[in-house]
Order: sequence, then structure tokens, then C-alpha cells
Amino acid sequence: MEWLDDWGVTLGTFLPIVGMIVLLFVPATQERLVKSVATLFAFAALVVGVLIAFRFDYAHSGEIQLEVVREWIPQINANYHVGLDGLSLSLFVLSLLVSFLCVIYLWWHVPDPGKVKALMALVLLLETGMTGSFVALDLLLFFIFFELVLVPMYFMIGIWGGPRREYAAVKFFLYTLFGSIFMLLGFLALWINSGGTGGGTFDIIELQARGVSGSEMFQNLVFLGLFLGFAIKVPMWPFHTWLPDAHTEAPTVGSVLLAAILLKMGTYGFIRIAFPILPDAAVTFAPIIGILAVISIIYGALCCFAQTDLKRLIAFSSVGHMGFVMLGLATLTDRGINGAIFGMVAHGLITGMLFFVAGSLHERYHTREIAALGGVLHQIPRFGSVFTYAAIASLGLPGLAGFWGEMLALLGSYQPGAGLSEELFRALMVAGGIGTVLTAGYLLWTIQRVNLGRVPAKYEDGHGVFDVHPIEWYAWVPLLILILAAGIYPKLVLGVTDGAVQRLVGMFGS
Repeated sequence: MEWLDDWGVTLGTFLPIVGMIVLLFVPATQERLVKSVATLFAFAALVVGVLIAFRFDYAHSGEIQLEVVREWIPQINANYHVGLDGLSLSLFVLSLLVSFLCVIYLWWHVPDPGKVKALMALVLLLETGMTGSFVALDLLLFFIFFELVLVPMYFMIGIWGGPRREYAAVKFFLYTLFGSIFMLLGFLALWINSGGTGGGTFDIIELQARGVSGSEMFQNLVFLGLFLGFAIKVPMWPFHTWLPDAHTEAPTVGSVLLAAILLKMGTYGFIRIAFPILPDAAVTFAPIIGILAVISIIYGALCCFAQTDLKRLIAFSSVGHMGFVMLGLATLTDRGINGAIFGMVAHGLITGMLFFVAGSLHERYHTREIAALGGVLHQIPRFGSVFTYAAIASLGLPGLAGFWGEMLALLGSYQPGAGLSEELFRALMVAGGIGTVLTAGYLLWTIQRVNLGRVPAKYEDGHGVFDVHPIEWYAWVPLLILILAAGIYPKLVLGVTDGAVQRLVGMFGS
């Protein structure tokens, strides 16, 4: 399997876009062939990802592995530089898995059957953009992958979305593009600071090794630019307002990919780029990030209580859950950052599953209004059980994946690193703990209203209401198993991340 060292990461990243190109030559009328081609390439990319996971040396997870460096744009010293370490491996595999499961799900349900080819092609293009963001080790290459996801997601929302799809698509595009402008300015500032045309570099690893010269204000301004780009993608309060609209209007697979993978690109940007390249500025900004994270937790939970649309409720829950991820990062400790990465993976599994269920629920009842539902567990018991399972995983029940990320983020807040204020972060820990109670409250209330009680009279005849479809099982079972596996055996993720996290934490002053 030595070929994986040179070609594995590149294959896993670019096989989906090759599949998209092949789809261009398949007649749109041959829907079965279109679905087969998309599935083949998505599955092949996933197989490569699994092989890479077996090839990876977990004893040295703090080092870049399966690294490839090729000259790309020599005039500005930008290279095709990709590789994986403990910070990125889990997210790389998660991106390949969720994308494949979305393609499987589309065998059963396509929002517009006449546009199967276009939707499948966009999913594959999106997969390459998401996966590439987790393997890129050159700032310019990272920026291209980071921006690549905007185009397919814009069209997925704008073409296959709900009644307000145009508004949601434009809002999503403008918000993320606005943040990317500041991020790009930060990248250019780092290149100029490293030497510009006289030997500057976009290489992330080299920039970490060189360090950033210049005044404290310069470093803080660069960090602020990166912060805006990444925080909008997360999204953190108060940059979150694009998310509920995008989730609510997006088709099911769009919501799943947005929640499970796209949001993680923002948090990953902090631990791959902003923190290690600008560690002093990270220490300066950590209290601000922690405060905004806790506001996101409380605000997201309170907003969930006010929602009447199930998808919109799940969307606001993402604001809260990603708040825990950012709180863990802000602690600058091994516990907190390990918990943050675990939280990214857990949120991808759980919230991706919840959006799958919400979309399928709409297919059966033709509504997402919580007040119009009821008795789902009685009428379609297997479906109701899956919804309950995903919801209690989301509220952080011990033994399921949602528990460990939140717990480690809170533990990291008790004794923050890098000389941060213990009084402040312990107050944030208490506020975050209140957020966990609120999260349990709105999710249990949602389970009560949707799953329990009487079946509404208009659905009592059961016409068009059916239990879990076989293809739904194919798309959901891997997520359901991994939610349990990660909850029972957290080393499944922590064993991958810890070495790289220890190396990252070592960059911050004591």
C-alpha cells in the first residue's frame, strides 16, 4: 500500500470531481446510470479514505503523514502541498463518509426528479471542496478549496430549496464571501510578512516554523482577519444569521452536508491556520472567543425553544453545539481542543442524522411544523425510534457521541491554558453547563411533541405514511453505529487527535 503515500490523499480528494466530470457525458435521461456513476466515485473515494485510516501511523499523529509537495505557482512560491495529521484525519474520513451516504440517500429521494444529474454533480463537486480543505497545507490551496464549496451549495439551495430559496442562497453566499475577503487579506499579509516576492511562502507548516514577525498589533490584525473568515463559517454569534435560513430552505442532502461538514471547515481553520501560525494573538483573542462561544450556546438553545419548524430548530441547535466546539478551542488546553475536535465529529454524525430524519419526516407528512405532528413513534415506530435516538444523542446523553465533546470543553474551561483567566473561564464553564440543561430541555420537548401524543386526525388513515425505507437504512445505519461507537469508545476519535493536539498546545505560552 505504499502508493497511498504519494497518491492516497490526492485520490481521496479528487475522485469525486472526476466523477462529476464523467457525469457531464452521461445523458440526463438515464437516471439510474447517473446515480450509479455518482455512487461509484463517492464509494471509491470513501474506500481510499478508509485505506488511509489503516495506513496512518497513530503513534505519530502529531506529524504530517502521506504528505505530497509539488511545485504549483513558483512565481509566488505556492505549492500543491497536502497531507494529514491527527487534527485532520477524522474530518477527512467524515467528509468522505457523509458525502457517500448523501449520494445513497438520493437513490430514494431527489427533490426534482428531472434534475438528478445536476444535483449529483454538485454533491460530488462539494465533496472535493470540503475534503480538500482538510488536507491542504498551503494557504492559497486551502483558500481555493474553502471557496469552492460556495458554488455548489449556492445552487443546491437556490434550485432545490424551499419557498425562500433565492433569499437563503444569496444570504449564504454573501455572508461567507464577506468573511473570505478578510481571510484572504490575512493570508496575503502572512505571505508578505514571510518575505513576499523575496522569498515569501504560503506554506502552512513553514509559516508555523518561521513564526510571524512584526508588532503585536500587526499579528492581532491578521488574526482578526482570519477570525472573521472562520467565525462566519462556523458560525459564531453574531455571524450566525445566514445559517437558519440556509438550513431551512436547503434540500435534505444540502442541510446534511452543510451541518455535518461545511461548518467544521471554520473550526478547522482555527486549529490548522490561525492558532499555530499566530499563537500569541490566539492567546489574546481566546477570552473573546470564549465569551462569544458561550453566548452562542445560550442564544442557540433559547432560540430553539421559540421554533415551530423542525429543520429550523435543528439549525439553531447547531449554533449552540458549535459554541461548545469554540469554547473548547478557546481554552487552549489539550482537554478543550481534543473535546472540540471530538465535538466536530460528533456534531457531524448526530446533526447530519437529524437533518436526514427531518427531511424524511417532511416526505411522509408534507410538513415540518412541530405543532402539526404527533404520535410518530406510535404510527411509524422504527422511524420514531431513530428520531429519538438522534435527539438524545444531540442533547449529550452519556454513552453516545454528543457527550464527550461538551464534557471535555467544559473541563478544559475549569483550568484554561496559556495563562488565561481562570475566573473568567470558570464563569464560562458554568454558563456552558446551563446551556447543556437548556439543550436537554428543548430536545426532550421536541421529542414529546413530535413522537408522543395522539396522531393528528388528518394522518390517522396512514395514507402515504410509511416506516423507514430500505435505502434510508443504508444511508443512516453507518451514522447510527458510529454515534454509539464514539460514545462508548471515545478513543476512536481521541486516539487520533491527542498527539497533534499536544503539539498544538505546546505552541502557546504558559
